[in-house]
Amino acid sequence: QVQLVESGGGLVQAGGRLRLSCTISGRIGSINVMGWYRQAPGEQRELVASITTGGRTTYGDSVKGRFTISRDNAKNTVYLQMNGLKPEDTAVYYCNAAVRLINTYNPYDAWGQGTQVSVSS
Repeated sequence: QVQLVESGGGLVQAGGRLRLSCTISGRIGSINVMGWYRQAPGEQRELVASITTGGRTTYGDSVKGRFTISRDNAKNTVYLQMNGLKPEDTAVYYCNAAVRLINTYNPYDAWGQGTQVSVSS
């Protein structure tokens, strides 16, 4: 159907920065909301940030002012610029998108495989 390929994770020291990317490919009719979620060990998956086709953004309280989400609709790609990283940002980050496939009517939730972000103190 569709594939979501994430990149940009890694290990960084506290205060550092990383940029995550996620590109969607496949039988895409349209993409609505795109976003990033994260899940730390023993924790529930939580919203980091999301962005609509028109550019309206939503952020989790813990990342406001530090992270910025953006998207390139022509490239079916969503980005997450993470600045001022803290050890508590350590988690697996997952790309998410509401994707409508070609010749279908209803979008469905598509997920990437996850990319590890580790922040050392």
